[in-house]
Amino acid sequence: MQRDVRAVVDGAVGGGVGTITMSAVMLAAEQAGLMGDQPPELITDAALDVVGAKGAHPDARRAMSLAAHFGFGIASGGLFGALHRRLADVVNVHPVLTGVVFGTLVWAVSYMGWVPALSIMPSPDRDRPSRPWAMVIAHWVYGATLGAVLQRLLRRELRARRSVP
Repeated sequence: MQRDVRAVVDGAVGGGVGTITMSAVMLAAEQAGLMGDQPPELITDAALDVVGAKGAHPDARRAMSLAAHFGFGIASGGLFGALHRRLADVVNVHPVLTGVVFGTLVWAVSYMGWVPALSIMPSPDRDRPSRPWAMVIAHWVYGATLGAVLQRLLRRELRARRSVP
């Protein structure tokens, strides 16, 4: 049980760091003219519209979008930590590789699933051509970072266990 909790916490930490690196890729893609409106902002705007707060101040909307994006990234990282811990007990898989696969799955479930199903954004085949690729790459960076952080934290935990008499 304690190892499961530790795996979730470590994954959440990795998810937070992964969200930072992912956000950097998304901002670079925006600067390059590949993104249009940022997906976290579109999702937040849709949520605000549902609760009748569409007229929220732009700074408040940006803050809510940032908080929601990090919250989603941290929660997804926690899920990855738990899944990776269970998978690692069965088969030896590298966290960076599984992180990239996980990031791809998060992208697919979101941008090919619930986001277009809720009419927040078009599906990738109907979106502007460059945004889906920019978002896939951003999710790969998220997953790779998540996996690398988790691997480092797992190594730290193993060293700590070995040093306890």
